Amino acid sequence: MIHSLFIINPSGDVFLEKHWRSVIPRSVCDYYLEAQRASPNDVPPVLAAPHHYLISIHRGGVALVAVCKQEVAPLFVIEFLHRVVDTFQDYFSDCTETIIKENYVVVYELLDEMLDNGFPLATESNILKELIKPPNILRTIANTVTGKSNVSSTLPSGQLSNVPWRRSGVKYANNEAYFDVVEEVDAIIDKSGATVNAEIQGYIDCCIKLSGMPDLTLTFVNPRLFDDVSFHPCVRFKRWEAERILSFIPPDGNFRLMSYHIGSQSVVAIPIYVRHSLTLRSNGDQGRLDLTVGPKQTMGRTLENVALEICMPKCVLNCCLTANQGKYSYDPVSKMLLWDIGRIELPKLPNIKGSVSVVSGADTTGASPSINVHFTIPQLAVSGLRVSRLDMYGAKYKPFKGVKYVTKAGKFHVRM
Repeated sequence: MIHSLFIINPSGDVFLEKHWRSVIPRSVCDYYLEAQRASPNDVPPVLAAPHHYLISIHRGGVALVAVCKQEVAPLFVIEFLHRVVDTFQDYFSDCTETIIKENYVVVYELLDEMLDNGFPLATESNILKELIKPPNILRTIANTVTGKSNVSSTLPSGQLSNVPWRRSGVKYANNEAYFDVVEEVDAIIDKSGATVNAEIQGYIDCCIKLSGMPDLTLTFVNPRLFDDVSFHPCVRFKRWEAERILSFIPPDGNFRLMSYHIGSQSVVAIPIYVRHSLTLRSNGDQGRLDLTVGPKQTMGRTLENVALEICMPKCVLNCCLTANQGKYSYDPVSKMLLWDIGRIELPKLPNIKGSVSVVSGADTTGASPSINVHFTIPQLAVSGLRVSRLDMYGAKYKPFKGVKYVTKAGKFHVRM
């Protein structure tokens, strides 16, 4: 049960508060702010105050702090807070302090509908959009002139059925269903190029535009790859446990069908390599940096949106480099070297090299920075996950017309 919600900006000011049961003074947020000052990048998600529990998340540059007066499952509250941010992003395209302040009225209307007396009520985007119309310029002007609000006067049809995530009477001239399988690789590569640890976090996003009340089943070629899964409420979990088949009545529009995790015990093929050489000298001579990035030939796919982040040692003053592809920048304050490559076209491999200025007399022993590599590969799932069949009312469709695979490396670390 959630009693109150506070939204805090990076400066530590509470700029929005919402109470569902009793009014809790905003001074309760001092416990969160103290923890933030003690460890800015590692605030515990659950804080115990003398008479309250504070459960928080940080997204979009703002912190959402939920206050509970009694013990509650923390993941229950954390999931709800993430759903609130997802709803704000769906309505306003982003969730920042400025955007929330510009849409105060709609934000409070959404919070009123999403939580009823401290318990989640309506959290599906398509149901909320029936209740509260997304803001636009014409609707804002009309509401200002007429004095009306964005809240609908009729209850969504989905709230009256046993399928609350889907409205009834949906009709489309062309029935379409799209599935995006997106995977993010989190890997650590040592200096010799061997994989120390690799994990995959994936999710399946859907865009369903089907008339009526469709009943879909999605079958995988290799469902045993999953180590951990999280489903949308529409998925029939008992059938997944028994047959490893996703059976569901989908919401209308965009939604996330499932999230999954593939652990390090599975073989994860890293599709990119980095050859690097960094020499630092503190005797007045210039150091040298030489770095080359390339795709592994076994993948047979094109790497896109490739970017490297190198946190240089504190002894590095400046970098004078030459890149044969893309652009680079170096911030002498944060010691961060950014190299935006873009698309890698063979046979030319991106290379950056040049001199590195070091503080005279500085100790360079053990100054080995790590490289964070970001990239995207369309039409490829690194885990090897494949959809074998999509059924709707028993009719078989070729899944690869509507299934798109994308691999992202959110955290790919190379030790120099």
